[in-house]
This record gives sequence, C-alpha cells and structure tokens, in this order.
Amino acid sequence: MSNGSFSSNSRSDWDRLRAMKDEDIDVSEIPEISTEQIEGAVLRVGGKPVPEGQILVPLLLDRIVLDYFKKRAGADYRRLMNETLKAAAVKAG
Repeated sequence: MSNGSFSSNSRSDWDRLRAMKDEDIDVSEIPEISTEQIEGAVLRVGGKPVPEGQILVPLLLDRIVLDYFKKRAGADYRRLMNETLKAAAVKAG
C-alpha cells in the first residue's frame, strides 16, 4: 500500500505500523470467535451469500475460455460456466 491512498492529514505513524510484527499487536480486547459463530457463518462473494453446496476456488483459465462465457452471459458468466461444467459432469457420470 502506498501512502498516496490515505488522507494527507492522517496522524497515523505508518512507518511504525509497517515495522510491527504480528506478535506486537495487542489483541487482548478482541473476543475469541466461538464454534457457534463459525458454524453460523455465511460465505459471501461480492456481498451475496454463496449457496450451500458451492465452494469458492481460485481457477486459472485461458483468455479464450473466459471471453467465450463473458460474451454469452455478460456479468452472469460465472453462473453459465458453473452450469456448463455441472452438465458435463452429470453427463460423464
């Protein structure tokens, strides 16, 4: 991150913060996350809940593949890609 992305009248000591290690951070006032909270968590992508049964995976695609789906589905290209792959998987058994 560059200092240019912050307000010029910031009073934060950015050099000191950059030099801090994880163990230097005081987390004593941050409550632990309970198992119940984790079990009730909802995975969201772009603010929208991801339907149960779906997982978020990093994926490298050839540009031609991505362009193909974007041309046919526009902003909804991810849904079309999922449906196409699911149909192929079901067909393959």
